[in-house]
Amino acid sequence: MKMILFSLPGNEELTALLAKKMDAEIGEATLRKFPDGESYTRILSHVKDKCVVLVCTLHEPDEKLLPLYFLSHTAKSLGAMCTCLVAPYLAYMRQDKIFNEGEGITSGFFGNLISGFADSLTTVDPHLHRINSLGQVYHIPNTVIHAADDISRWIKSNVENPVLIGPDSESEQWVSEVAKNAGAPFTVLQKVRHGDRDVEVSVPDVDKYKNATPVLVDDIISTARTMIETVSHLKTAGMKPPICIGIHAVFSDNAYQNLLDSGVEKIVTCNTIPHPSNTIDLSDVITKEVKELMQHT
Repeated sequence: MKMILFSLPGNEELTALLAKKMDAEIGEATLRKFPDGESYTRILSHVKDKCVVLVCTLHEPDEKLLPLYFLSHTAKSLGAMCTCLVAPYLAYMRQDKIFNEGEGITSGFFGNLISGFADSLTTVDPHLHRINSLGQVYHIPNTVIHAADDISRWIKSNVENPVLIGPDSESEQWVSEVAKNAGAPFTVLQKVRHGDRDVEVSVPDVDKYKNATPVLVDDIISTARTMIETVSHLKTAGMKPPICIGIHAVFSDNAYQNLLDSGVEKIVTCNTIPHPSNTIDLSDVITKEVKELMQHT
């Protein structure tokens, strides 16, 4: 089946990488707004009997969703065999329960919406906190890509004498996996409660790691509060300035600059959301998984 990739605005760089590795063409489309604010969609490339791959990372999703919806349906109306969504970052996954009376579980609503116009979904490390699998939310063939191996390889090649730091006990499983593949030790910050308002955070065996380069790893860096707090604890413990690694560079408001100003050595993210910190390229694994998923679509 022939593939043609369409990039939603802001996804051009990743789309170019994927098209080259898939040996696929990049489609042309016009996406703009009418003077009254309504969306206009026109596909300029031939899509009949082809699999249309829509590349659109879904941070700040509300403005992107309608053009994506129109593009998918327009492609099918022109004879496309299928429309496959590649959304490296998947929005609304945190809203997976009712926290307050009167709310809806919007992760499910969003999943139903996308499942209604895309034939498959490929994403990277979605937030599956209270959800066992993506298939509970998205009722279409889907693939979840894990960035841990690529992060481990980057650490192994670029960081001398690394030690991975987990901000709390919940992070231990994730941090230990990356550390194992990187061939590096890891430790987790420990909280010692002296009273209701007196909590001390310590680095176990800090003397053992005084000459190591601390590496903080998290899936989403949004407000960066957790990382900034962890950087402060490491500084208090007398450790070197850390390297901060995140999969998804959400960076709300001034979070990126605030994290830089906290005293880190470097901030590194994967290219799931376009950002100046993008250093770890996931296009190889995305290409592989999209090809495999399409065989079953």
